[in-house]
Amino acid sequence: MSHVLTTAPAAGSLATPSPSLTPSEVERVVLDHYGLAGEARLLTSERDQNFRFTTPAGESFVVKVTNPAEDRLVTDFQTKAMLHIEARDPTLPVPCIRRTLLDEPAFVLQADGLSMVVRMITWLDGVPLHQVERSSGQRRALGAQLARLGLALADFRHPAADHFLQWDIKHAAGLRPLLSHIEDDRRRGLATAFLDRFDAVAAPVLPTLRGQIVHNDLNPYNVLVAADDHDRITGIFDFGDLVETALVNDVAVAASYQISPAGDPFDGVVEFVSAYCSVRPLEEREIALLFDLIAARMLTTVAITNWRALRYPENRSYILRNSPSAWDGLERFAVLDPGKVRDRLAAACLGN
Repeated sequence: MSHVLTTAPAAGSLATPSPSLTPSEVERVVLDHYGLAGEARLLTSERDQNFRFTTPAGESFVVKVTNPAEDRLVTDFQTKAMLHIEARDPTLPVPCIRRTLLDEPAFVLQADGLSMVVRMITWLDGVPLHQVERSSGQRRALGAQLARLGLALADFRHPAADHFLQWDIKHAAGLRPLLSHIEDDRRRGLATAFLDRFDAVAAPVLPTLRGQIVHNDLNPYNVLVAADDHDRITGIFDFGDLVETALVNDVAVAASYQISPAGDPFDGVVEFVSAYCSVRPLEEREIALLFDLIAARMLTTVAITNWRALRYPENRSYILRNSPSAWDGLERFAVLDPGKVRDRLAAACLGN
């Protein structure tokens, strides 16, 4: 069965509204299944429904109610990955699973005629990365933490690991039908040019590179930093885009959010990637593709979010939160020489 889109994503959680539980309903669910009383407050989310749950003693958790359309095996994949990370590297700043009264990491909730998987995870304290000023030290810390996270997942296996996810860069070719929804002619042409280059340069090589299960979504909305030290990472969360893909794709996703806002756009990317390589070196062939893979991630962001914002205008501001920076990045990438970028990254990571 082909996963190339003919018009737009037509099924699955990407094209299905999120659940619609009320805070009071969630409070009852938590009391029944976890034995905890407290207050639930709705958080923003794209595909699922998330609540912050706080007990009278001040202990906080996140209650995650999974989109009913999501494959149960995929949900289990994410849950088992978090348990695996906790076992392999418990000092990583990622959420931990809170088990139910029956000692289960998750359970199925029946509501409004739908079946939804519910999980409770620990609340991570910190300031969202997108709210603070960026710095060299922060980018280096992010690179090192992502490398550690990848190492913790390196030996993780699951039957849903290779599930189809349009956010996986290796499926960028399937975005082409979505480009017609970009109304601005110049931007549509820019996106098309980058996709053409991806198909010619990156797509044939990606299947030959190292692969493993990766986080696949280290964007500024999924990272927390310490309130008193913005260079210290206190949280990496949201495993909803977890997938088995080329290892370098995970680096490219995160690097696409490290583009310097002024001056040389690649300064921040080099700092981030070199820090990653100091913990887990990339191979020369992987480094050679980073320019095109980073561009493909930004292309994925603008294509999918533009389409979803048209489909769900009531959630438009949340869906489009990363779109402006992605468009800016594509504009700035368009004037760069990919060969010079490759050489610069190789010098920073390989010392040549």
